[in-house]
Amino acid sequence: MHFSEGFELNSHLVERWGQQPPKFKSLAFHQPVRASVPANQAIRNYVFSSQSPVNAASWLSRREIPTSAELLGTPGGDSVGDQGTPLRFNRIRGPWQSKEEYLSTHYELLREDAVGPLRIAVDKVRNKPSMNDGDDVCIYENTYIIGATFSNKGPAFRVQFSLQRAGKKINWAQSKRLKQGTMVALTPVKDMFKTQCIVATVAARPLLGLEQNPAEVDLFFAVPEEIEFDPQQEWVMVESRAGYFEAYRHTLLALQKIMRDDLPFTEHLLNVRTAVDAPSYLKRQPLTDLSSIFAANDLDEHFENVDLLRDSPTSPQTELDRSQLAALRQILTKELAVVQGPPGTGKTHVSVVALKALLQNTTEEDPPIIISAHTNHALDQLLRHVAEFEPNFIRLGGRTLDQDLIKKRTLYEVRRSTTVPALTGGLRGSGQSKLKRSKETLISLLGPLLNQKEPMPAVLFFEIGLISEAQYKSLEEGASDWVRPIYEDQPAGAMATWLGDGLAIYNRTFQRDNLPFEYEEVDLEFEQLKELEAETKGATDDEDLETLKGSYVCFTDHFLGRRRPGVTVSKLSKALETQDMWNIPESIRGAVYSSLHQRAKEAIRAAVREEAVSYMKAVLEIKIGSWEQDAVHLQKAKVIGMTTTGLSKNRALLASLEPRIVLIEEAAETLEAPVTAACMESVEHLILVGDHKQLRGNCATRRLEGKPYHLAVSMFERLVDNHIEFSTLTRQRRMIPEIRRILAPIYEVYHDHPSVIEQEPVQGMGGVNSYFFSHNWYESKDQLMSTYNQKEADMIVGFFNYLVLNGVKTKSITILTFYNGQRKLILKGLRNHPSLEGNYFNVVTVDSYQGEENDIVLLSLVRSNAKGNIGFLEIKNRVCVALSRAKRGFYIFGNGEKLCQADLSKLWFKVLKIMASKPRRIGYALPIECQTHGRRNWLQDPLEWSKVNYGGCEMDCTEPLACGHLCPLTCHPFSHKAVKCHYPCERVLKCEHRCLKMCFETCRCICTDSHENTAPSALNSPPEGLSRGFKLPPNPVASSPSKPVPQPRGKNAWSSNNTSPERRAGGAESWTAYASGGVVESDALLQAEAKRASAHERQRNLDEYNMRTVRNPPVAAESSLLIDFGSSEPTPTPTPTRVFSDGNGGFRAKWKGTYTVGVENVAGGQTRTDSAPVPPPFNLLD
Repeated sequence: MHFSEGFELNSHLVERWGQQPPKFKSLAFHQPVRASVPANQAIRNYVFSSQSPVNAASWLSRREIPTSAELLGTPGGDSVGDQGTPLRFNRIRGPWQSKEEYLSTHYELLREDAVGPLRIAVDKVRNKPSMNDGDDVCIYENTYIIGATFSNKGPAFRVQFSLQRAGKKINWAQSKRLKQGTMVALTPVKDMFKTQCIVATVAARPLLGLEQNPAEVDLFFAVPEEIEFDPQQEWVMVESRAGYFEAYRHTLLALQKIMRDDLPFTEHLLNVRTAVDAPSYLKRQPLTDLSSIFAANDLDEHFENVDLLRDSPTSPQTELDRSQLAALRQILTKELAVVQGPPGTGKTHVSVVALKALLQNTTEEDPPIIISAHTNHALDQLLRHVAEFEPNFIRLGGRTLDQDLIKKRTLYEVRRSTTVPALTGGLRGSGQSKLKRSKETLISLLGPLLNQKEPMPAVLFFEIGLISEAQYKSLEEGASDWVRPIYEDQPAGAMATWLGDGLAIYNRTFQRDNLPFEYEEVDLEFEQLKELEAETKGATDDEDLETLKGSYVCFTDHFLGRRRPGVTVSKLSKALETQDMWNIPESIRGAVYSSLHQRAKEAIRAAVREEAVSYMKAVLEIKIGSWEQDAVHLQKAKVIGMTTTGLSKNRALLASLEPRIVLIEEAAETLEAPVTAACMESVEHLILVGDHKQLRGNCATRRLEGKPYHLAVSMFERLVDNHIEFSTLTRQRRMIPEIRRILAPIYEVYHDHPSVIEQEPVQGMGGVNSYFFSHNWYESKDQLMSTYNQKEADMIVGFFNYLVLNGVKTKSITILTFYNGQRKLILKGLRNHPSLEGNYFNVVTVDSYQGEENDIVLLSLVRSNAKGNIGFLEIKNRVCVALSRAKRGFYIFGNGEKLCQADLSKLWFKVLKIMASKPRRIGYALPIECQTHGRRNWLQDPLEWSKVNYGGCEMDCTEPLACGHLCPLTCHPFSHKAVKCHYPCERVLKCEHRCLKMCFETCRCICTDSHENTAPSALNSPPEGLSRGFKLPPNPVASSPSKPVPQPRGKNAWSSNNTSPERRAGGAESWTAYASGGVVESDALLQAEAKRASAHERQRNLDEYNMRTVRNPPVAAESSLLIDFGSSEPTPTPTPTRVFSDGNGGFRAKWKGTYTVGVENVAGGQTRTDSAPVPPPFNLLD
């Protein structure tokens, strides 16, 4: 290699010169200087002011996470609720006396809802220490602390635990157990919550650790002063199945902060003044441009400069109906705008139109608009609409299913893809430096418990102050005089030498859980909890939500002092006064070491707890610094979206942006406290959109939901009930009129949009697009005490299959139920159904289906018992949601009589009375109709679905398949392309041999070569929803080429499936005649087949006769207690066979018979006469 003159090897290295050589300075690369912006000081001011000292007796001084004494219910525990100061009631009528009364009441109620379930779980375990997992408590025994992770969120301590008390394996990927943010309580195994209790929250739960045996999870202790890490201490860990603490804690902190700040809208929120003024910003500038939402009309009216305080657009060209226009004006002109939207009335659409108008009238200097929703689904739906006219939005939180549009606009993705000016004066850098120093200090303090290969050294005891300098020197010098053989497995060191036989090895062996193969049931609320978990992790988290990042250390403490009998406390004290440690008798040296060892761990724990306080201060600085960086991105956005839980979590960040407008969707489904948290000091315009007649907010503690506490009553509902100005949408665009009418008892003014009038009727139902199938099948309870009804579930599974056979797509059907036990039972039935394998089934509880809809909904009511208890069915809000999800088909299954008797509100009575009016849609049998022959069947029992096994009626198909053979199935609505013909093919192939295969198979002959069929015998693609094609029964005889099987080619040919019994018998005789003179074995098989066919035909005729005579549904006898709502069908005169008491003072007569009856056809407006067993009219006890 050639070097130029004067070149020195490696002269560019700084290590050689100490600085850059002069001749290369001119070539140094200079990076462009990034613009910088100062950090937003409002964030740190918010955080530090919320920590300002207050009166110790005030609710403002209480920490959001409970103390150990509070969970134990001991004196001084500062408990509120069951074991302390009585809780105040939520005032849902009339004004509040003061801001403090309002905030403190909601704080204590919400905190009790968060803390109460764990306190109850602790109390149960204390009273019965040996109990196994229950329906409301999870117990993890053999719990040990094995290590620590030093993360940016705090020091997390890893525990190992046993699942023995669960009794089953856990599917952790779909379990609510130990979700991040869940609160747990730990107690020493020897105490079992009698005197000791440590509170912690789950820091992280990586599946890799949970699926180990034993399982592992990371915990944050509630406060640094309660940190524990003794690896030799065995604990029991307890978790409540109810609630999710992390979703509460940030709202609790926000309420305390609001008490220190100004609360906007107090005239309405506290004093309940009904008249609402315009927003302050609108008063300052009332001229508004509405051209983005209204087009110029025929009157040449333009909307670029509308004075909203004076004028109202008279007749704008818009798709909005009158009620929607009124709601839009309410949103734009009221500082506290409340809009109620019954199901299907377009609440979200009105919100989007209002946002479009508001955004058109903002400037570059204006702060972003905050939009929030109770669920991620509703939030994403709203943001997708916003994205059509405003792409500059940011979503906080990572729990979005929209991976295309919304995912790219999450704060995490925006931060990765966008360059912003450098931040000056931020706290993140200094916080990280402090955290690093504190982490090093903590690891140093924990050193004696890390990688321990010998007993704790004497120098540690000396530095801690447990032994004197003379004792320390005597140990070290005395040990040096000893010569001991050293083995690989023998501990070394002066302390080990001094202890001798007094040293014991502590080997803790984990016993693997010996659990049965059975897995615990999947939690229904898992998805909802995943949403909450993702939101509470904050906006700064990346995709790895389950892993805690940071340095990890493993604890080891392998050595103990061997204690011998007779060593008293006085002997130990005297021994520790001995300056020459070698003068201590060998018999008590083990006890002396144990005492020093335990006291040393206590001293280490005290030092670690003290340093952990500094660590957490650094964590807070990093959190503030991260928010300061995020604020740079957010202040450039026009819209910021998050769930109500995420709003409370990021309130400090959002408040620093000084937003003026906040819109909350699903406001009636959110508890009042999270909505109050949205009322930041700068907010001038609060928009609440929802429907208080649908689902309320969820409470973990049932007793707090209703009277007298009313925690479940939302701010939305309270304002409406107190007659604060609000607007209601009245025209629905979801349900056909036949279904909409059911909601008349709930919504007085509720009209249909023209778009719902013309809807396709439900296939296979003959125009019956809604129906209440009433039965008297009693309910049961599962292991988790959830109610289920086996026969009702079977009836629904059969109906689901029938609809799919008739061409309804599985994704177009939703099955709703009020009980998780029933949900699991129905789902199991669908998955095990032979015709439905491999399909997706939408079976959900009513509570998780708020805001959703589908073409067809099957509602399982479940409840049917002698006491008349109907449980959740009494709650009007849940009933409203259940009745309003279907678009064109709605079918209810339940015990109608018991329902009406038990329903104190009479809501169900009114609903069933409507369904019993014209068109009559209620009865003891489910009416289905064959699409091919127009025959109607009335089914009363799940076993009767076998009569319409293929989705049609009981008649035979008799239509030819593509191969020419007649279809052997009974009537079916699906195409013959789904049928595989199992008759022998017998085609003459190109080789002049006959095919030896079945029709649906590839042709083959004695040449063994495959040939292409001259005509297809079946297609391989069954209709959607069916798992496979329908197979014809195989032919009992393998045909011989020398004796060709006659192939039927028309309706007059014999067939084993013709409707006529004579033809069937004739067909059997034809088979016999054909086989005579053939192979003997074939003859025998054919004779047997002929006998079976004849026997089957006789049995079928007998079954049909029995079905007509056995089906005896009850009808009302003449009694004043029984009400007949009337029927569109003529009521037959019953032929009583016996009379029996109905148990309520009335009597019923059983009847039998087949009647000719007219059935109203809603779809076609015609009346058809069928000959079929007809059920009696439905009767209800008044």
